[in-house]
Amino acid sequence: MLDFLTLDFLKNDKFRKITVLVCRILLGIVFIFSGYAKAVDPLGGTYKIEDYLTVFGMDFFIPIALIAAVILSSLEFLLGICMLLGANIRSTSFLTLVFMCVMTPLTLYIALYNPVTDCGCFGDALKISNWATFWKNVVFITMAIIVFVWRKHSPSLFTQRTEWLISIYSGFFAIAISAYCYYNLPIIDFRPYKNGTEIAKSMEYPEGAEKPVYDVTFIYEKNGVQKEFTLENYPTKDDTTWKFVDQKSVLIKEGYEPPIHDLTMEDPDEGDILEDVLADTSYTFWLVSYRVDRANTSNRKKINAAYEFAREHGYRFYGFTSTGLESREMREYIVEASAEYPFVNTDEITLKTIIRSNPGLVLIKNGVIVNKWSNKNIPTFDKPLEQSVHGVVQAPDKTRVVILSIIAFIIPLILIYFFDKLVSKFLDKKAKESNAQA
Repeated sequence: MLDFLTLDFLKNDKFRKITVLVCRILLGIVFIFSGYAKAVDPLGGTYKIEDYLTVFGMDFFIPIALIAAVILSSLEFLLGICMLLGANIRSTSFLTLVFMCVMTPLTLYIALYNPVTDCGCFGDALKISNWATFWKNVVFITMAIIVFVWRKHSPSLFTQRTEWLISIYSGFFAIAISAYCYYNLPIIDFRPYKNGTEIAKSMEYPEGAEKPVYDVTFIYEKNGVQKEFTLENYPTKDDTTWKFVDQKSVLIKEGYEPPIHDLTMEDPDEGDILEDVLADTSYTFWLVSYRVDRANTSNRKKINAAYEFAREHGYRFYGFTSTGLESREMREYIVEASAEYPFVNTDEITLKTIIRSNPGLVLIKNGVIVNKWSNKNIPTFDKPLEQSVHGVVQAPDKTRVVILSIIAFIIPLILIYFFDKLVSKFLDKKAKESNAQA
């Protein structure tokens, strides 16, 4: 009891070893989870970093946002693995502490001034409030300090060579995951528009739920002049003289928000046609490009072939974009991409959420998301979707993907460990032979 009151137990080696071990494990698990969640969705991390840069008036860094997102996720994953395994504990504990010293004040500022509603710490896998994020970081920076100060009480399980191989391999593994998910699509989709989602159902409010209140502003254009309208006075479908340009929503009062709450399909002539499209029992293609001036048109032949396929088989095909349909950017895109399909307007953030590709192709049927393809993976459709594997809902099992990721990471890691053991054994043998000859 006296030791507890005088805090002498803090000097106990066994206590320090246990404390460092617990802190290492907790920090390692959280960093691995955070790094992996970002690595499987590099464009999601890019969009979040762009939000931060815009808020802080540092837009000139936006061109390197993708590189920063990949580096951040890889660094977190690397630090998490090394912290969990106790590898390179001196460097790992120092870098982890520096990382937390940067992130903790940043999350305090975000909690106080709320420049972004979601910090993006765990990507879209787990969303917590800004204040919860800050207090979480207070706990973790405390753990990081403990590990750094008492790092000598963390025994090394590997040779120094193995520890560096683990660090290098962990970093490259995270980069490889990011590269694969960037050129394809996230191997785990944490967003509300995942395959198999019933869109209309995801837009419903539970009975008795209080709805959030938004101040919604619509921007329309007529004769080259733009004007703002509200929900009460915006142009009707019959008034074709006004062309939809943009939509802005400001949260006035919080309430229950369904997973999908901001999806619209603003047709220039018919207004919002979303309800009609979701009720279609046949297939509908959505070519999603959040901004056409940033769209990759290298695969336009396959996109146009998909449009021709849809026309031949009586399927709908729409281009989704936030770019004004009468804008110069839109006209240039139509010429460059040889786009003959009709376009509708939707909010930019919504489009970025639907699919992580610009453009990307989404297939829905009866209001259900059947499949999604990145720009590089748009298939060749050679038979009716009713008879094709492309027309069947493709919904990967998250648990299976995570298990396969763990196996894919651990097997090479084990091989590295045993390879280093063989090298060490061989070098020891050579050293003994040299000593014997001397």
